[in-house]
Amino acid sequence: MTWQILRQIARIGGISEPAPEPQAPVAMDADAAVIHRDILAILGRAAAIRAVDAGSCNGCELEMHALSNPYYNLEGIGIRFVASPRHADLLLVTGPVSVHMADALLRTWEAVPAPKRVVAVGDCGCTGGVFGESYASLGRVSQVLPVTVEIAGCPPPPLEILRGIRSALR
Repeated sequence: MTWQILRQIARIGGISEPAPEPQAPVAMDADAAVIHRDILAILGRAAAIRAVDAGSCNGCELEMHALSNPYYNLEGIGIRFVASPRHADLLLVTGPVSVHMADALLRTWEAVPAPKRVVAVGDCGCTGGVFGESYASLGRVSQVLPVTVEIAGCPPPPLEILRGIRSALR
């Protein structure tokens, strides 16, 4: 059986299309480069961010994860997402705060060292979005925590999230 497959592969050869030609690397948006310089000038060091999903649909998380890709390259300049709120300079909170996440969100905020900064990401974090307030949702993040900056959008683009981080750190 395996010899039949190998003979068929040898007879037919490669049937895939050729590899694309290499392209010149794309330079980062000028706005993003300025924001990176501002953040380093404000803190004098890299920023540590703790992301908390308080009940979102994960659209905002996808845009936040895009900040770590090579185009925005947060890791390249030292801005990173951390697992512990004790190491964080600010909290990025997405989604409306579900009833079950309220206590965990409050304890996370209490663990962040002073000065405490909270960025509400997306329409759900800012206004409650399509979820609003109900038996299962407390609505906007500001119902539970004092919010420093709100970033509107469903979901907001990565550059807007980066601008919101810079505003919160000022």
